[in-house]
Amino acid sequence: MEDEFHELTDRVRAELRSPQDLVAYERLLGLARKNTPAGREELARMLVAVERPLWAREIAAFILGCAGDKRAFEPLVLLLNYRDPVRCATAAHALGRLGDPRTARAAAALATNPLRTAYALHPVRLLAELRAPQSVPALIATLERLLTPHNPYWRVALACVEGLGALGDRRAVPSLTAAVAHPRLAAAAAASLARLGVHEDVPATTGPETPDGLDGPDGGAHGPAARGAGRGPGPERGTGPGGGQGLSG
Repeated sequence: MEDEFHELTDRVRAELRSPQDLVAYERLLGLARKNTPAGREELARMLVAVERPLWAREIAAFILGCAGDKRAFEPLVLLLNYRDPVRCATAAHALGRLGDPRTARAAAALATNPLRTAYALHPVRLLAELRAPQSVPALIATLERLLTPHNPYWRVALACVEGLGALGDRRAVPSLTAAVAHPRLAAAAAASLARLGVHEDVPATTGPETPDGLDGPDGGAHGPAARGAGRGPGPERGTGPGGGQGLSG
């Protein structure tokens, strides 16, 4: 967790706005360094306390999640469903180390939710990492939904293709074969099929890629819907597994 934790704390430090923020930030870092039962209790209380800034809850949830403390599960799932990709990535890293059996179900729910496709990249990658029973069905369902004309979320589709190849389940063969027809996915889909013992030729590109389709530029890490939303509010109520309040206190 060392490198990821340093990336998180460096990013959060840039968000501090007052001397009080700096004091609270240094307190959190001290609790992380001590890694004591009493310190983890204080971090857990921070997750449910009112009027705590998002960055403080994020750090607390990350520390507890990487330590395998199940109390971090719900805050981390809310962050996995957040509109800021860097927070999604941080949450996915901690959830991958939490060891909570609910994680795969939550990630599958987010990945397969058509209303949250713009934010599905990290849930998809987490499903591949977890190698849970839910992983292959969720990745197949998500990929098949994205193999349509004029779908901007090709990076999410690519993550599904790569994840299915890594998981090595032959149930994915039909979906991966269909993905070979899409220029941005073709090479990865053929490579994933080869890992499953199926050899598929990558078709030559016969025309320009469509500007707004699956095979065109997406305009950002999560497609056009994510542009301008990187610093937006947290997940809408009821969109994340478990629902409940957001993380802003």
